Amino acid sequence: MKTFAVIDFETTGLSPDHGDRVTEVGVVILSNGKIVDRYQSLINPLRPIPDFVQSLTGITNVMVRSAPDAASVMQALYDFVGDTPFVAHNASFDRKFLDAEYARAGLKRQADMVCSLLLARRMYPNMPNHKLGTLVRLLSLPSKGTYHRALADAEMTAHLLARIISDMETQHGLELVTHKVLSELQGVSKNNFASAIKRY
Repeated sequence: MKTFAVIDFETTGLSPDHGDRVTEVGVVILSNGKIVDRYQSLINPLRPIPDFVQSLTGITNVMVRSAPDAASVMQALYDFVGDTPFVAHNASFDRKFLDAEYARAGLKRQADMVCSLLLARRMYPNMPNHKLGTLVRLLSLPSKGTYHRALADAEMTAHLLARIISDMETQHGLELVTHKVLSELQGVSKNNFASAIKRY
């Protein structure tokens, strides 16, 4: 069975190292190419959300004022995901926020986080760019059209991951695309990807 926890965060800014916090988390469980479960919550970041971020995400200070704190949401997320490995689009962004918020809650991520952006760059090198919206549109993936909301972005990323895995199986003959295989392939250079994938 191929099961992944596809996650997305909305935040007050770009870096937890600069004091930015999470305002929303969305995660879907993708099992054998199908979304089988979902978790979403707004989070009170205990700091103001900048005006431009409110405009981008639609998440306002009023919306998060009565939301649960990060520690309780992170515990709920941890319980929901268990040891299922994470996937995110532009995972370096989501990873640093997940690790920072987990650490505050006394938790620790159980597995490396695979990046669907890196995988898409290797699988679809001729795309004009590899933004989630571009890939969803050009690959004709299911979309609710609500970008920059955590659950909608997580669902679209899950559909992208399912497509990447399907194309790996049909185009390259892979029989079982596991988290370990994806983790290794995302680090292969684009020039060496075609030969590297043959090893699996």
